[in-house]
Amino acid sequence: MSSNTTATNKQNIKKVVLAYSGGLDTSIIIKWLEENYGCEIVTFTADIGQGEEVEPAREKAKAAGVKEIYIEDLREEFVRDFVFPMFRANTIYEGEYLLGTSIARPLISKRLIEIANETGADAISHGATGKGNDQVRFELGAYALKPGVAIIAPWREWDLNSRESLMKYAEEHGIEIDYQKQGKKSPYSMDANLLHISYEGDILEDPWTEAEDDMWRWSVSPEQAPDEPTYIEIEYKKGDPVALNGEALSPATMLETLNKLGGDNGVGRLDIVENRYVGMKSRGCYETPGGTIMLKGHRSMESLTLDREVAHLKDSLMPKYAELIYNGYWWSPEREMMQKMIDESQQYVNGTVRLKLYKGSVTCVGRKSENSLFDEAIATFEDDEGSYNQADAEGFIKLNALRLRIASQKGRKLL
Repeated sequence: MSSNTTATNKQNIKKVVLAYSGGLDTSIIIKWLEENYGCEIVTFTADIGQGEEVEPAREKAKAAGVKEIYIEDLREEFVRDFVFPMFRANTIYEGEYLLGTSIARPLISKRLIEIANETGADAISHGATGKGNDQVRFELGAYALKPGVAIIAPWREWDLNSRESLMKYAEEHGIEIDYQKQGKKSPYSMDANLLHISYEGDILEDPWTEAEDDMWRWSVSPEQAPDEPTYIEIEYKKGDPVALNGEALSPATMLETLNKLGGDNGVGRLDIVENRYVGMKSRGCYETPGGTIMLKGHRSMESLTLDREVAHLKDSLMPKYAELIYNGYWWSPEREMMQKMIDESQQYVNGTVRLKLYKGSVTCVGRKSENSLFDEAIATFEDDEGSYNQADAEGFIKLNALRLRIASQKGRKLL
């Protein structure tokens, strides 16, 4: 079913579940849906650690006449079932981006569909623009989980294409907007959750212009970070961080704590130009302090415990896995297949890493594991007492050189 619902099948839309933040766009969408679809509206507001109070969305929805209002704390589920599985793969998109926005969307899609099923809704709706990636992520997830669902994307239908037109619509329809708050709003388009906060727009639209230091919310600049390093120890079980400095922590608390430690030490800032799914290049700045620490710790633990070829195979699969998440294919058979392979590889990724946080950097300075494949007797540069016969190397070198020697003898020139 096309998400650009026609005038004919608009009559079939009796109830819609709206992903609702309580901000300007989604507040207007409530009224716009009533005017254009004449449908009953259910609002869903997710707390995934965006750092803002979500409860006011309840009062705003009530004031807009909404009868069914869902406000849910999904922080633990977000980290446990989405962030942790992603980081078991050491996932990075285009060599830099830790996918903080991308990985939150499949959870929101999942709950939108579950609420639609619970309430008997015919459709879901979101406030993502027709220029961005999020429309793709929300909708691919929704169609995967409920193939016949109708999707209403107002930004692809209405003619309210500027902030001024949105404000005018709100004024004309008596939609209450916190103008004082609006006046203090950051000039940047921001998205936050427990994994990261992103910044786009304003001066960042010029890729040559450096971001202003007062833009960053979660971290100090590396130059302003403490002059003494901070040392931490993270315990991993089956690839997931479970304890910090000897204290067991829940997934959400672990990430929250690492965000604070990393931010205080200037860790996790990123300024990139990425390739969007819709075909354009987009410059964005990101803060992912806790994720940066977890990724370094995980790779350090894997270096000690994973078989070489398993580690190399994982690394070869990771770019595809990252692309699937970035492009909205979390709920796909290929991602689930890759996840099973990744999770199987983590059964021996158990142990403790010691990390040093210092002026924007994260360095592993120690690692230990009962499942370690490191053998000091073999690796030593001192007397190995016969554990390793260095003469064995000659045979495999000559075998690997055979094709090169033959090509050279046959006159094939490399230079």
